[in-house]
Amino acid sequence: MIELKNTVKKFDDYTALDGIDLTIEKGASFGLLGSNGAGKSTILRLLSGIYRADGGQVLIDGKEAYDDVSIKQRVFFINDETIQFTGYTLKKLKDYYKLFYPNFSEEVFENLRSKVKLPLDKKLSTFSKGMKRQAIVIIGLACQPDYLLLDEAFDGLDPTMRIIVKKMLVDAMIDRQMTTIISSHNLKEINEVCDTAALIHDGKVIFARDIDSVKGSIHKIQVVFPKDDSGNTPEYTQADFPDLEVLHFERNQSIYYIIAKGDEDVIKAVFAPKRPMLLEVIPLTLEEIFIYELEVLGYDSSDINND
Repeated sequence: MIELKNTVKKFDDYTALDGIDLTIEKGASFGLLGSNGAGKSTILRLLSGIYRADGGQVLIDGKEAYDDVSIKQRVFFINDETIQFTGYTLKKLKDYYKLFYPNFSEEVFENLRSKVKLPLDKKLSTFSKGMKRQAIVIIGLACQPDYLLLDEAFDGLDPTMRIIVKKMLVDAMIDRQMTTIISSHNLKEINEVCDTAALIHDGKVIFARDIDSVKGSIHKIQVVFPKDDSGNTPEYTQADFPDLEVLHFERNQSIYYIIAKGDEDVIKAVFAPKRPMLLEVIPLTLEEIFIYELEVLGYDSSDINND
């Protein structure tokens, strides 16, 4: 289990993390979502022991993550940059990491490498960005960590490369119950790979939830009400539905578009006394859910994307 308890990290006068509380269960595929500068990379560097927290605790299986060799041997961090590896061949990089990870598996390494046909004796400086990312993921999986941390793992990869890297990760998660934490500003990536996600904004956790439960708890409602005796469409406001937890309420001619939290049957029951002519409950995408949640909390959702 990973636990951040009232964790603070500062860089001079800048507070990157402002009292974060976060728990990540063993075996989870966890997404850290947020805009650039939100604090996602700082969390990963704290967990990998690169940074020391300025306040609170950063615990992996009950132990402080910073400067503990026994913990670091069970954690592998894949940075969003690969320039530090470009002077290595894949073989030399493999041999380097074998020195620090006692569970390194030559079998896993060669099995993954042969699938994508990466050369052993060419420097990574000759690799494309996608090939470099594949190489580092292969090394990370061959180290057989209990915790794999990826910072913007799929950023800049073409669709084919994304599929290959994702398949590597998913296979390892299934085979080894490896805990995977992926940071991204891209909702689509998180939705495809992760079962739980946290939204980070300005160094704070806005919320952390199981993705499936989030999707089942917020709904888009399209509803049309019958006209009154004068032939006019009734003009309702959000205040006319006090039993509904409304995130968004608008009307376009005769159709009302409402985003609401709650059980689908309960939502339908709220509208029933007004005898709607048409009522459709439509599931929201994860992107829409996060955007509406952010807006309700008063945050700007424009820098979160699903490209």
